[in-house]
Formats: sequence, structure tokens, C-alpha cells
Amino acid sequence: MNNKNSVEVMNPVLAGFHPDPSICRVGNDYFIATSTFEYFPGVAIYRSSNLQKWDFCTYALTRKSQLDMAGNPPSGGIWAPCLSYDKGKFYLIFTDVKGWTGAENTDGFKDTHNYLTTASSIDGPWSDPVYLNSSGFDPSLFHDDDGKKWFVNVQWDYRPWNHSFSGIVLQQFDEKENRLVGPITNIFKGTDLRLTEAPHLYKRNGWYYLMTAEGGTSYMHAVTLARSRSLEGPYELHPDKHLLTSLADRALFETSGDQKGYALMPGAFHKGLQKAGHGSMASWTESEWILAHLSGRPLDGTSNCPLGRETALQKIIWKDDDWPYLEGTGASEIVFFSMKEGVAALDKHDRGESWRDDFDGPSIDAKLNTLRVPAGNNLSLTERKGWLRIYGKESPISRFNQAMAVRRVQHFSWSARTVTDYKCDSFQQFAGLIVRYDETMQHILRISDHEGRRTLGIISYDLNHLNLPLGENEIPLPEGPVHLGIDTDYRKMQFSYSLDGETWHKIGPEYDASKLSDDYVKPMGFTGTFVGVGSWDVSGRRHYADFDYLEYKGRE
Repeated sequence: MNNKNSVEVMNPVLAGFHPDPSICRVGNDYFIATSTFEYFPGVAIYRSSNLQKWDFCTYALTRKSQLDMAGNPPSGGIWAPCLSYDKGKFYLIFTDVKGWTGAENTDGFKDTHNYLTTASSIDGPWSDPVYLNSSGFDPSLFHDDDGKKWFVNVQWDYRPWNHSFSGIVLQQFDEKENRLVGPITNIFKGTDLRLTEAPHLYKRNGWYYLMTAEGGTSYMHAVTLARSRSLEGPYELHPDKHLLTSLADRALFETSGDQKGYALMPGAFHKGLQKAGHGSMASWTESEWILAHLSGRPLDGTSNCPLGRETALQKIIWKDDDWPYLEGTGASEIVFFSMKEGVAALDKHDRGESWRDDFDGPSIDAKLNTLRVPAGNNLSLTERKGWLRIYGKESPISRFNQAMAVRRVQHFSWSARTVTDYKCDSFQQFAGLIVRYDETMQHILRISDHEGRRTLGIISYDLNHLNLPLGENEIPLPEGPVHLGIDTDYRKMQFSYSLDGETWHKIGPEYDASKLSDDYVKPMGFTGTFVGVGSWDVSGRRHYADFDYLEYKGRE
């Protein structure tokens, strides 16, 4: 509960898949841009004036001319945007990852193309991107007070005798020529925690501050801070080395032998949010600043975070030594910021959600995303008024052109419903309700054809292993609408169906919802659970499915 002297923030402020937050202050408004990976449109941007309620603003990359991710791997696409503002213009730097491997893989190449797009208003339109470089990822743009602009990113080293995260490199950006110019300088190689990434530069009281993430975006994650009187360095480390981490006892945790092993060694961690890292900061008052960072919430008894990496806020306080210090220990779930004049703080935080798109408008709801490519002619709201028509495209394992409309799951306890009158004439055609992490981990409750009969069954992928659990005993369906549903309560996930919308019948096995997570897929992933509707036609005839609505209810 707020009082007149404080603003109570409940974390995560952006629940569900909202990683790599880049926070930017403009006047009394705050904006956060987050990674969207292989989902389209790209780069989700939110606005707040009180830090409690974050309203969706826009997607920055909404056109194929700005972003074409056809063929990108799972957890490729948009990595770690950096949102900044200078002299009436918004700047957005981002990476489009065409291919990636983990730091421990021997085939250690990454194809990471870095771009800049700008807009005079946060709502756009955003310009077509300008290509900058491909030497690494997590790019960021810094506006120095002398008018110069500087670009930093992680330098990636594929050579097996070197550490892949080989440092943070700096180069000047020439805005008139829209390109990087001058020498490239490696200004920071990180600490012994390694995996140094996510650089952001700031300037205060004559000091340049370099914020990075280290430890990998899992349970050893941390925010590291260093400073220098010179932009090129050398940089000295913060007295605490890491400004924020969920890890309380690194030595103890490393005895587990598994960086994903939170469940094996929970005593090695601070209470509260886990995986805290990849931070950016902005001022709230002169001495009180906001640290935005990603975090994870593992399901009890597991190391798995099916909601993905979420955005949280912590309070940091500047002290007389010109260093900011975290208030508290670890990543707190409740944080109190000082009340400021003009801030309308909320007294109540409602974590539940009741959302529905009846497909009656001119476009699908902003919460809905497509996969890798724009909706284009795959989706239509005009062919059948009040229904979403989805033309069947490639298979559920395609990285090029699948046809679906899906949204983030943002609660541990949730349900989804839809209805369709889909029918087809081939087993190669099917449509229905999908819950997915990526191509390797997904479940589809789908209507199809089996030997001339309309049937209901399930297609499931678990670490790339295909399973049709009902086998040849799929449920025969009459003509007409079929209601499809899914209910999830923490780890328990169950499909169901109804012929009248009133009486529901379970179908198929109970699935483990925790598997739809970064921590379960191989070698790892960076997204979260999505649910929605889709149509697939591997015969190539583009047979369509119509959906009357999609409904999602989340309970906290």
C-alpha cells in the first residue's frame, strides 16, 4: 500500500516474456523497450509516469522493410534493444540475430547485424533501419554532452582458444553520415564472472559509467558497473563489483555443476526474483535512480521459468563517493521509490487479467504477435466479418512462414479459449489452439482429417520429438463449431474441448508447463510461453481456418 511519501512498485512490472529492458526518461515519462526475438512486430515499447503501471505504447519495427526474420533460428531475431533520446529525437539500436551458438559450443559463430532506427515521437513512425555493424550483439548508443555519439557492443570471438565474449568495443557514430567512424577500441573485458555483455554508457559528475551484464542470462547473472574519467578507459570496478545479482554464494552454487541448477542449490541465492541482470538505469530524483533489469521466477521445485525473462525495477542510491548502490539485497519483489510531485501513484496492484479479442476491429489486438514475418496475406479480418481467417502455411517446425496469432502467457495460473468451425479434406491440413515455446517445444490441439473423417487430436513436440498422443484414436467431430481450451495451474497443463461452449471434456495427457521455458530447451532459449491460434497446410494449398475469438484469463 502506498503512502504519501512513497510509490510502491511490485515486480515484475512487465510480466511474462519481456527481457533485456532498456529504460529511457523523457521529461516526466519513462519508456522501456524490450527484446522480442523471433516474434513480429519487433521491439515492444512501454510507457509509465509512476513506475507502477506500464502501458503498451507501440512496436518500433512493424514493416518488412524494417525487419524480415524469415529463416531466423529459435531465440534469434531481435536481441537487446537500446532506447535513448536526444534533442527531440528517439534513437533505437537493436540486433537482428540470424544465427547463434552458446559460448560453450565449439562451432562458435554468431551472425549478429546491428541497426539504428529513429523517430520524432515514441509512437512512430520509426524510420527504416540503418545498418551499423555485425561484430557482436547488445549494441547501445551514448550521447555525450559535447554532442558526439558513441556506439558500444559486445565483440564476439569465434576462436576456441579465446573466450567468446571478448570485450566491449567502442566506436564513434557520425549522425550526418549515418555510419560508424574512427578507431574501434576494446574498453572493458569484464570480470572473472565473464560472459560480459549488454553495455550501456552514462555520464554523471564528470565520470563515465559503463554498465554491463555478466555471468550469462541464467542463475549466475549479474549487473556489473565500472567507471572512468575517460570514455576509452581504463575503467575501475564498483566497490561491490556487481551492482545487482540474485546469486548470494557463487562458490556454493558452482558445486552444483549446472548453471541452470537453481532447484539443486536454492540456498545459494538471495530471496526474491532470480536471474537478475542485464540492467539499464534512469534518474527518478537526483540521488535516487531506477535500475531496470531482467529477472526470472522459477516454478517451485524446478529451475524452469515458463513465463520467460521478465522486467523488474530496483532502487539505487547515489552516495558521496559518486557510486550508486542497490537498496536492499538481491532483486526485491516490492520496491519503494520516493513520492514526487505530480506522480499519481496507485494504491492497489491487480495482477489478474481478463483479455479477449473478438476480431471485430480493423486489426488484431496489439497483444497478438505473428512468428518471424508480418501477418501479410496469412491473416485476414475482412474475409469473414467478426472472424480471424488464417491461411494455412508451413509446418510447426518451419523457421520461415508459419501462420499464427499468439500472445504472451503472463501468469502461472491461466486459461485460454477459442472456437472454430474448421474442416478440411487432408491430414496435411490442420488448425487449432497452440501453446508454444519454440519449434522444439510446443503442443497443438488441432482439428484435421483422418481417413475422410473430421477429427480432433494433439500434435506435441518435446525437445524436437514428435508425438501424437491419441494415435489413430482421435476424437471424431460433427459438423459445426468446436470450442478449444487449455487450462494451466503452475506445472499442470490440460487441453479440453466443447461442442456447445458449456460442457467441456479433457483431451490428451496432462503436460508439464514448466518445460515451456528457456531452462528446458536445448542448448538454451531466451523467450517464454505463448498461446494462440494457428493454421497449417503442408500440402501447399493454403487451406484456411476461421476463429471467432481468442480469450485469455490469468490468475495471480
